[in-house]
Amino acid sequence: MNTKDKLKEIKQSFRLFMNGATSSSMRKKGLNYKINWGVPLPILRQNAVKYGKDYELAIELWKDDIRECKIMATYIMPAQMMKREQVDKWMETVRNQELAELISFNLLKNLAFSQTLAFDYMSSKDNIYQICGYQLLASLFVDGHIPNDLLINKFLTLVQGVLKEGELNVQHSAFNSINKFCDLGEKYRSLVVKALPELDFL
Repeated sequence: MNTKDKLKEIKQSFRLFMNGATSSSMRKKGLNYKINWGVPLPILRQNAVKYGKDYELAIELWKDDIRECKIMATYIMPAQMMKREQVDKWMETVRNQELAELISFNLLKNLAFSQTLAFDYMSSKDNIYQICGYQLLASLFVDGHIPNDLLINKFLTLVQGVLKEGELNVQHSAFNSINKFCDLGEKYRSLVVKALPELDFL
């Protein structure tokens, strides 16, 4: 089956699992797409397994402003084939928190330059990029990746700034990354307590 036929088959499958109530709720929360079928994530993830990693299919899926297409693209794109320029181009069309988190967890964390990407995005002035950056770094922490001391200091400084002036959704992502950082061990938890004493819940 060629890429065109696969794309057609995937789009047709969305109709089988469409959920109008979920789609309407998403729109009210700001998840705006040209088309949003409201298909649950587990179904999209399961459907993606059927096609495996497929660069050309992922490229075509991402082109459409359809929620389900973009999410499936994050599952299907082979990370080793994605260049920085292409990542940045994809990110230009990420306009909501759900997709920012999913592209981070499903795809970006597997890139060879994922850590650099995370810090670049956390340093951005754009909320969606910041959410993506913090979510990406949190995913790397979960996988056991530990930045060097210089980057740890930069991370804690960036979080300090977000806690003082950041938007609520960015703060949420920053909190998540801090919690995952603390899970790396008592040494890292102590660094957070010292740098961010206001987080007394830690």
